[in-house]
Amino acid sequence: MRFDDSLKTVLAADASTAFGAQAMFRQLADLIARGRVAADAETLARLRQLRDQVPASVRASVARSFALAQPPKDLVAVFAEDEASVASAVLRGVRLPAGDWITLIPALRPSGRAALRRREDLDHDVVRALESFGSTDFALAYVPGGDEDEAAGEIATSPEADSADTSHPAPEPEPAIAARPGPVATGFDIADLVDRIASYQEQRAAAPMASPLPEVDRFRFQTDVSGTVRWTDAAPRGALIGADLIGAGLLAGGTTGPLKHAMDVRDAVAQRVSFNDAWLTLDGAGPLGGTWQVSAVPLFDPATGSFIGYQGAARRSRLDRIAAEVAEKGNAEGLRRLVHELRTPTNAIAGFSELIETQLLGPVAPPYRERAGAIRLLAADLVATIEDLDMAARIEGRALSLRPEKVPLRPLLERVTADSRPLAATRGCTLELTPGGGGVALRCDERAAERLLVRLVATLVSSAQQEEAICLSTSGAEGEAIVSVTRPRALADMPEEELLRVEASSDDQVPGAPLLGTGFALRLARNLATQLGGRLTIAADRITVALPVDDDAARAGEAGQAVST
Repeated sequence: MRFDDSLKTVLAADASTAFGAQAMFRQLADLIARGRVAADAETLARLRQLRDQVPASVRASVARSFALAQPPKDLVAVFAEDEASVASAVLRGVRLPAGDWITLIPALRPSGRAALRRREDLDHDVVRALESFGSTDFALAYVPGGDEDEAAGEIATSPEADSADTSHPAPEPEPAIAARPGPVATGFDIADLVDRIASYQEQRAAAPMASPLPEVDRFRFQTDVSGTVRWTDAAPRGALIGADLIGAGLLAGGTTGPLKHAMDVRDAVAQRVSFNDAWLTLDGAGPLGGTWQVSAVPLFDPATGSFIGYQGAARRSRLDRIAAEVAEKGNAEGLRRLVHELRTPTNAIAGFSELIETQLLGPVAPPYRERAGAIRLLAADLVATIEDLDMAARIEGRALSLRPEKVPLRPLLERVTADSRPLAATRGCTLELTPGGGGVALRCDERAAERLLVRLVATLVSSAQQEEAICLSTSGAEGEAIVSVTRPRALADMPEEELLRVEASSDDQVPGAPLLGTGFALRLARNLATQLGGRLTIAADRITVALPVDDDAARAGEAGQAVST
C-alpha cells in the first residue's frame, strides 16, 4: 500500500523565514491545484495565513501557474479575493466550468469582473452573468466637496424630504453612489479625475523610499540600578530604551550562559560584580531580534562609591550568525525543497513499474515486464540518491534528527552485508563478513548507522573488480566499536584528497552503485559518522568507521568474560 504524504511534508516545513513561507505557499497551492490535496477550510485558511508573508509578485506568479491546471473553485476564490494584480492573474488564465464561474462571479470585486470581461473563451451563460453587473461595475463613485456639498445639502433638505412622514426615520443614504450628483448638480468632470490620478502618481513617485535598517551584529548599552536600559548605540534605539534586561531576569530566564564564578545573572547583579557571555533573547523580527551574548561590568559613582548601574556590550550568538548565513545562501533549504519535489514522482515511477512487473493490473507481455523491472531498479537507485541528497542537506542545515538507542552490532552488519551482496554479484566480486562483534552494542541512531554502513560498503563494492574480495571486520577500542572495510584495488593507491573527489562514471554504472560518485558518498559517510558521535578514517588498505558503544552492554560483556574465566 502507498499513500501520498505530500501535505504532511509541506506543513511540517519551517515557515518562520521569508523563504520558507514562500516555498510553503507555492507547494500548498500547487498540491491543491493538482487535486492531490482537498481544498477544505483548513488548507485554505493556511494559504490565507501565509499570504501576508509572501510578496504580491510571488502570489501573482503562483496564480498564473493555474492556467496549466484545473484548480478547484474554492482555491480560485482565495486568489480572487487578493489584491488586483494577483486576482487579475488568476482570473485571466484559469479554466473553470460554467457553473463554478456563475457561483464565483457575485463574490468578485468590480476589478475582478472587469478582468473576466476581457476573456473571449467564456461560456455564453457566464457572459450573461457578467452583463448583469454592468450598471454597478461601471458606476464611478463621487463624493462632492466645497460648493457641491451645499448643493448636496440642499437636495437632502428639499421640501419633499421635509414633508415626509417623520414617524419612520429615513434610511441612511449609501456612501459614494447615493451622493452621486445628477444632471442638475455642478457636474462631474472626467478630466478633473484624470488630473487627480496623475497628481497622485507624481507625488507617490517623488516620495522617498524608506531605506531598510542595516544588520546589527553588536551593540553597547548602559542601565540604571534596576537594570533598565537608559542608553544604547543600537538602531533602532526604541527597541532597547526602557527594556528591563537585568531586573526582570531576562538574561537568566531559563538559559545558562558561562558566568563568572559560576553565578547566574541575578547573583551577579545582587553582588554588584561583572558577568560574561550571558544569553539574551530579544523578541521580534527587526534588526535587534534574535539571540545575543551579553557581558557587562558594574558602574559606581566616583564621588559616593554607590552602585549606579551596568555598562556592557552584546554580540550576536554564533548559532544566529550561522543560521543567518544559511538563510542568506538558501542552499540547504533550497536543496531540501528540491528533494521533496523529486521524491514524490520518483516513488510513483517505482510503484507503477512494480505493478507492471508483478502483473497486478493484468497480464503483461514478457518484454514489457523486463523493461518494467529495469525501470524499477533505476528508480530505486534514484530514490537512494535523493535520500542521500536529503541527508546531506539536513546535515548542512543542522536539521538532522537523531535518536540514540541501543543497536546490536552483529545483526546490523549482517543486514548491511545482505543488502550489498546483489551488487557484489553484479560486479563479480565477493563480500565477506568475518566473525566477531557478537556482544557489542552501539549507542546511536539505528537508521542513520545502517544507512552510513550500507552506503560505505556499496561505494567500495561498486569499485571492485572480478573475483576480488571485499571484507568487513570488527574490532574494539575504549568506548568505541570499529568497523573496517577493505579498499578495492581500483582505489588502493589513491590519496585521501583525491579519493574524496572521485566523480561518478557513466561508463561503469551498475544498479546499486552511488549515482553521485565515490567522492560524494565517502564525504557523506564521513559527515554522517561525525553526526553519530564517531569518525571515519581512510587508511592505505581499508576504511574504518568508529562509533560509540553502549556503556551498559559493554559492562555486561566485561562481566560475562570475567565469569567465564
